[in-house]
Amino acid sequence: MKCFMCKGNLEEQKTTFMTEFENCIVIIKNVPSLVCKQCGEVSYSDEVAKKIEELVNSVKNTITEITVINYVEKVA
Repeated sequence: MKCFMCKGNLEEQKTTFMTEFENCIVIIKNVPSLVCKQCGEVSYSDEVAKKIEELVNSVKNTITEITVINYVEKVA
């Protein structure tokens, strides 16, 4: 596959996804990703993006300030 930003080659790697909403931060470690070797742009398959959204939505009402989730443990 090619990077949609620079057309460089993509490589499968595990990355860390982070998002912020209101005053809370959610960090998801070990996310299967496609990373451009040339520019470093990170992208996710549709399946992984959907799972990330589900994980974030599942903790929205329970976190106080910061939550760290291990993707591998939650998906397995």
